Amino acid sequence: MGSLKSEEALESNCTNPLDPDEFRRQGHMIIDFLADYYKTIEDHPVCSQVEPGHLSDALPSSPPYMPEPLETIVDDIRKHIVPGLTHWQSPNFFGYYQSNASTAGILGEILCSGFGVVGFSWVSSPAATELESLVMEWLGEMLKLPRPFLFSGGGGGVIHGNTCEAIICTLAAARDKVLREIGEENITKLVVYCSDQTHCSFKKAAQVVGINAQNIRAINTTKVTEFGMCPSSLKQAIARDIKEGLVPLYLCATIGTTATSAVDPVKELCRVAEEHNVWVHVDAAYAGAACICPEYRGLIDGVELANSFSFNAHKWLLTGLDCCCLWVKDSAALRQALSSQAECLRNKPAESKKVIDYKDWQISLSRRFRALKLWLVLRSHGVANLRKYILSHVRLAKLFEELVGEDDRFEVVCKRNFALVCFRISPSALGKQVLSTGYLSGDASIDNDNIKDGHTVEEPVTTTANINDVNKRLLEEINGTGRVFMTHAVVGGVYAIRFAVGATLVQERHVRFAWKLVQGHADAILRDRP
Repeated sequence: MGSLKSEEALESNCTNPLDPDEFRRQGHMIIDFLADYYKTIEDHPVCSQVEPGHLSDALPSSPPYMPEPLETIVDDIRKHIVPGLTHWQSPNFFGYYQSNASTAGILGEILCSGFGVVGFSWVSSPAATELESLVMEWLGEMLKLPRPFLFSGGGGGVIHGNTCEAIICTLAAARDKVLREIGEENITKLVVYCSDQTHCSFKKAAQVVGINAQNIRAINTTKVTEFGMCPSSLKQAIARDIKEGLVPLYLCATIGTTATSAVDPVKELCRVAEEHNVWVHVDAAYAGAACICPEYRGLIDGVELANSFSFNAHKWLLTGLDCCCLWVKDSAALRQALSSQAECLRNKPAESKKVIDYKDWQISLSRRFRALKLWLVLRSHGVANLRKYILSHVRLAKLFEELVGEDDRFEVVCKRNFALVCFRISPSALGKQVLSTGYLSGDASIDNDNIKDGHTVEEPVTTTANINDVNKRLLEEINGTGRVFMTHAVVGGVYAIRFAVGATLVQERHVRFAWKLVQGHADAILRDRP
């Protein structure tokens, strides 16, 4: 009898999953919750202070049998989920490179989920395909990309979820194009090139498409080239590989590296690559958005010689997560490498070559309507305001750089290109007069995760390690307060603290507050030292 009553109760509580009135009520509840969250976001510790396993201790180990009201669920989000978040949208978040949210981006995400279309082909949702093509043309024009990258010039653009996807797809296109000429059995001879500052996703992508791990060349960078890839070093590496009977395939050049926002010399690298028919991909994940500003467009001069170009619209262009924009000149090579031949997916419009089927431009078949939120952002803000927004972050980073320069206990470790400042407590502040600027000498090597053996330093390594330990302690104490959040990089054996400006809500007061916090903890650390 009890079981029957439970089933009757379950049936009475089983509402239409898409009831319009209930959607309206619950939707308002979630929007109100998020609006309150953003209004009070500075009240939360930027970096989560919870211990591992906090959710398993707080939440049931089994799912509920009976439905629960959204009010109860939201209360649990407030009590248990929010404390476990690192608040990426906090104006005191200065770590990594930010993924910028905005009202337009969030509303676009709601529309994307609300329509629930799976736009793998033109037929599956014509508007999803055509809007994406339109938005990619808009962005291409904003970046002043050469016409061959645009649909109107025979190329074309697609929105991926992340940079790694974009690199995998272009690597596959380059790989298949060469193997058709030299034979598939020669895949083990293919060699790809990057710098030792290139994001680790490149190595992952190369391995995914079958490149021998021993054939991934990371060109050493130095202080002399401001940690950009040296064309002559690339040329030498290619010459050595050809001498060994290997086949140069692909070069990844970076605009805005992860560790220091360094910029590779695109034009010069492309000149080297074209001598050997090497596919050049320009990865501008971080700094590509800045190139919509006339002040920065010159950094991608030479892109006309490249084969593909990508940047993340969720960095600075306010779309929120998973929005990597990729353009290719040879879209046919991309489609040939990624095309699905499944009979059930064939459609007449695509076969007539009148439309695009984006399933043939990416790894997976299904895809989200990402273009919708990007379209909303571009229309809601306009190019002029997006440029102002980017330049405001650059201005705030320059302010922080100036504050560092005014305190002789600190130094800027490497050149600031955009809105990232890499700094540290200087050796002189620790009273170590034996040190010199040799820590960044011309042939120093770089590793974003580990200090490499054999890097060129003029001081004893133990002393360098001591200075690094002091700066590591400084960063740990700053982040331990929960009041701001920064990250680090190891550059030429030097532990540098990364101060990245980019949060949507950041203002000058947040930058000045962060600097005062840095100074306060440095005061205490330096007083503690003998």
